[in-house]
Amino acid sequence: MQESSSNLEDLVAYGIKCCEKKGVEYADVKYMDTRMQNISYKNEALEQLSNIDKRGIGIRCILNKSWGFASTNELTRDSITELAEKAMKITKASSMVKKFDIELADEPVHEDNKMTPIKKDPFKIELAEKMDVLQQSAKIIREYSDRIKVATSHFVSRQDHMILYTTEGSKIDQTILWCGGGVSATAVEGGEVQTRSLPASFRGDFHTEGYEYFENLKLIEISEQTAKESVKLLSAKKMPTEQATVILGHSQLALQVHESCGHPTELDRALGYEAAYAGTSFLTTDLLDTNFKYGNELVTMVADATVLGGLGTFFYDHEGVKAQRNIMVDKGIFTGFMSSRETAKAIGLNRSSGAARSMGYDRIPIVRMTNVNLEPGDWEFDELIGDTKKGYFLETNRSWSIDDIRMNFQFGTEIGWKIENGEMTEMIKNPTYEGITPEFWGNVSGICNKNHWKIFGTPNCGKGEPGQAAYVGHGIAPTRFDNVRVGILK
Repeated sequence: MQESSSNLEDLVAYGIKCCEKKGVEYADVKYMDTRMQNISYKNEALEQLSNIDKRGIGIRCILNKSWGFASTNELTRDSITELAEKAMKITKASSMVKKFDIELADEPVHEDNKMTPIKKDPFKIELAEKMDVLQQSAKIIREYSDRIKVATSHFVSRQDHMILYTTEGSKIDQTILWCGGGVSATAVEGGEVQTRSLPASFRGDFHTEGYEYFENLKLIEISEQTAKESVKLLSAKKMPTEQATVILGHSQLALQVHESCGHPTELDRALGYEAAYAGTSFLTTDLLDTNFKYGNELVTMVADATVLGGLGTFFYDHEGVKAQRNIMVDKGIFTGFMSSRETAKAIGLNRSSGAARSMGYDRIPIVRMTNVNLEPGDWEFDELIGDTKKGYFLETNRSWSIDDIRMNFQFGTEIGWKIENGEMTEMIKNPTYEGITPEFWGNVSGICNKNHWKIFGTPNCGKGEPGQAAYVGHGIAPTRFDNVRVGILK
């Protein structure tokens, strides 16, 4: 039986009282209820139908300037009493092996109740309706050609309801909801295999919106294009190895920003907290306020948790810090990090950027990127292509590799087109490009304007030990880079 909101608030408030009685320096108590639905089709057959509902309470506290954390899915006063005691024991144990004192940056007290604005609740839409769209999409792809061996279609929706109280007095009730999907076609001929995905790879594109966003993706309508391009890729030419001008399309540029700007500007990486799992960052804290050139003057990137529809959009992070818009790179100059209250204080900042989140009640919040966006330029897309005498337009990620400090990278895309004398001509298969992050962003020579700016959602960004998957967004417009090494890797 689902607990009422008032009962849940009472349990969370009781958890705070238990912590206060034990003399903690700080504590927060977080209830989270995560609902998720995954539906996928493969060749018109239902491949996956899963419904997840996971809920519980986590208590995080500081004593002797050390963290303690514990969680439970038993929502009773007795279990909360035991949970607070367990968190305290862990805190005391942590204090015996700590390497530094934990201090938190200040944050105003907030009392608020917010929910993602939606038109249609995806969890209230009939299952048959979603399945019909996916089945039709997969059928259109599969029937396009006998060379298409695999046709897939996907739908995902997720809702996170959080009630967060702190010993500082904040009381936050927040519900974040997102959904989306995508299609893909895999064509085979001889020993050649080519996959085409729309609107993006990795199951598609997602927004903090209701079912209306999934409808607007028009999967049935784009299925034929997906199939057609996968078949055409079989006979396309390979990209030669050379130095070239490259224009990255929306979904590929989103991943480029994610890997080469989003992760490097997470402050826990810069401080070395994240070294074991996914690397640190070349953007170290000593580079702040030194006019370090991340890119050229065309490049401005912001971490914006307030932008409408972004998958990294919310009202408060999981420490109760209000969502913000912060500049990471200002006209090419590195200016700041995404942070938690702890990491912000560690480098002397007055306030966290509001980027601490966890994937559920049973995980401690860590620094996660929000919506890391490349600000638009002033080019129309056709003008940018027309201004390019020779080069390539590349779209949709196929593979990626980037070193532990996010400096050297290599990406492969599903598809590309030659640009000759200002026109997109023949299709290219298996495109790859590589670079060094500051050099790559230093070679930007054009960014499309706000008419072409769009936010793409990434629902599966992995980080942390134990591992956590976060959902993040990237607002981008097609962008041109000069002097890029491209071509098939031997």
